[in-house]
Amino acid sequence: MLKIFNTYTREKEEFKTIQPDQVNMYVCGPTVYNYIHIGNGRSIVAFDTIRRYLEYIGYKVKFVSNFTDVDDKMIKEAAKENITVPEVADKFIAAFFEDIEQLNVQRATVNPRATDNIPEIIDFIKVLIEKGYAYESQGDVFYRARKFKNYGKLSGMDIDQLVQGASEHIGEAEFDKKQDPIDFALWKKAKPGEINWDSPWGKGRPGWHIECSVMSTKYLGENFDIHGGGQDLEFPHHENEIAQSEAETGKKFVNYWMHNGFVTVENNEKMSKSLGNFVTVHDLVKTTDPQVLRFFLSSTHYRRPLEYTNGNLERAADNLDKIKTAYNNLNFRIDGANGEADKDIESQVNEIVAGFKEAMDDDFNVQNGLTSIFELVSLANNYSSKESVNKDNAEYILKNIAELGGILGIKFDNDQSLSDEIQAMVDQRDQARADKDFATSDSLRDKLKDMGVILEDTPQGTRWHIDG
Repeated sequence: MLKIFNTYTREKEEFKTIQPDQVNMYVCGPTVYNYIHIGNGRSIVAFDTIRRYLEYIGYKVKFVSNFTDVDDKMIKEAAKENITVPEVADKFIAAFFEDIEQLNVQRATVNPRATDNIPEIIDFIKVLIEKGYAYESQGDVFYRARKFKNYGKLSGMDIDQLVQGASEHIGEAEFDKKQDPIDFALWKKAKPGEINWDSPWGKGRPGWHIECSVMSTKYLGENFDIHGGGQDLEFPHHENEIAQSEAETGKKFVNYWMHNGFVTVENNEKMSKSLGNFVTVHDLVKTTDPQVLRFFLSSTHYRRPLEYTNGNLERAADNLDKIKTAYNNLNFRIDGANGEADKDIESQVNEIVAGFKEAMDDDFNVQNGLTSIFELVSLANNYSSKESVNKDNAEYILKNIAELGGILGIKFDNDQSLSDEIQAMVDQRDQARADKDFATSDSLRDKLKDMGVILEDTPQGTRWHIDG
């Protein structure tokens, strides 16, 4: 039985879907004015891992993740580069897809853009005004936060503290427009030269929070299963989404709220673009194996903070190598496998897989799930070292390593092949070893290594893999 920690109730709850065998899931995507940093990547990978596990246990997942493609940062970046806001968005959306492909992240079912949903956003705001939850003020439209009775429940914020905090941080011009300091913008009046759309309140653009309310309900319905994002989005973004959506529909917005922990750097400081301490995925994958980065990001429980250090990346690389080496060693034994079947192998594998599911059913506890994966790795290593192996036994172990590892985004390559020239060199080296011509053998090993082919001598013969 799967249980999920629901941020809204601060409890682990049994997961029950609205539709049988169907999960409708929304995760807030990036504001596309720059490359994603690994803090963004952590959220993307965490929810991809969650999605993969849900699919593994039999759910069909409709996964929606948006692009915020118009806001103050977008406008500033466009002015800086002397291009249009849509051109900035197109550039970094393309980069986003390149980066997540490197991390072996599945694409969302739908990636809606805010600017493609302006009519829906305007209609949504009209309803909020008609219901008395929003008001126009000098070309802007604001939401009456205090009118929503549960405002602050998701984040645990006290409304009096919010009033004080808002009073200290908003400018005089905005303060004069608002009826209450904690009210937030649904529609922003365009400044001269800014990108804008026509509306009943004049030329302007949507506020940040309203877009997710509109796009999530458009693609998933007025009430859906899971809404996710980083902890930094609990307030104000997700708090405001709840207020807007439930005021507009009169229904419960989301059944399970999920938030991933931060990536931290030196002195336990959160990584963010605003703090200027970020490393982009775009740059990091130039020097770090993307699979290692993916494994690093996915191998800690999603709600825990994740410390970014070279040492932690190296540990992730070592652990990933152990998994892939065990898989490759056993896979190497498949050819020519003619041993008798061991009836205990399947039951051992099934017991380990049951342990993995038990861990993941506990709020996607990937760290405990990894313990099970390494139990499979140990079994694979022990079995592959036997004098003879059975093909069915070996394939069953490999199948389950690939399935469980695949939930973490690990890719296992079974279709690598060598060119005729390189294969001839491998064969020549094997013959040199057989002839005890170790000088030639060592020379060929070094040449192959320079060509990116790594050889491993095993009791069952020479096996190879492509470096990196």
